[in-house]
Amino acid sequence: MSKRAVLEVIALDTEDAVAAQAGGADRLELVTEMAADGLTPSPATVAAIRAAVDIDLRVMLRLADGFAAGDVDRLVGVAGELRQAGADQFVLGFLAVDGGADLAAVERVVDALGGCPWTFHRAIDRAADRDALRKQLADLPGLDTYLTAGSATGVDDGLPTLLAEAARDSSPGYEQQILVGGGLRLDHVPRLRAGGIEAFHIGGAARPDGWRGPVSAGAVAEWRTALDGDTA
Repeated sequence: MSKRAVLEVIALDTEDAVAAQAGGADRLELVTEMAADGLTPSPATVAAIRAAVDIDLRVMLRLADGFAAGDVDRLVGVAGELRQAGADQFVLGFLAVDGGADLAAVERVVDALGGCPWTFHRAIDRAADRDALRKQLADLPGLDTYLTAGSATGVDDGLPTLLAEAARDSSPGYEQQILVGGGLRLDHVPRLRAGGIEAFHIGGAARPDGWRGPVSAGAVAEWRTALDGDTA
């Protein structure tokens, strides 16, 4: 393997962002309210983080816990505010009551992004049919990544699915990069890398003191070293 793996780290504020960059993160996912599994941060927070670091930022578009879109008009408005604050990459994912993608909501929000790159997040792990969801979304502009554990219960259970999907990377609906996150541990990395997966997402693993404490540059650096070593 020769391609450097992407390391994305969840950041809640500028302190997290600076530490994550110092540790070797390639990209940040910006959120707030981790008790609700990550909601949209304020435009002011996004602007402050954008001023503090020079790595890529992906900003969450999610207004409430769960995977329903909720108030789509508000989402569209928030997306515009975040773009004005300097956001140019996003994270989103909405499911309909039948477990498929809420295509109408996703299309409206994506249209407001004006072609910005975006990740469909772990809503895919709650979808009734992962393959059908991928094909529903395949032609949407800007979609370049799926954040997934392969299973709603985490990477331990999702490994076979992740490896199977990685092997289909030239099939319709599977061209997007797989970004593995959700119960991800360092001991998962060798098998995932051997299966062709090149992007990794960490949250709690970057925080030795848990979500009440900040991102540790040292913890991020441990992941950077492991990923670079596996790449080598």
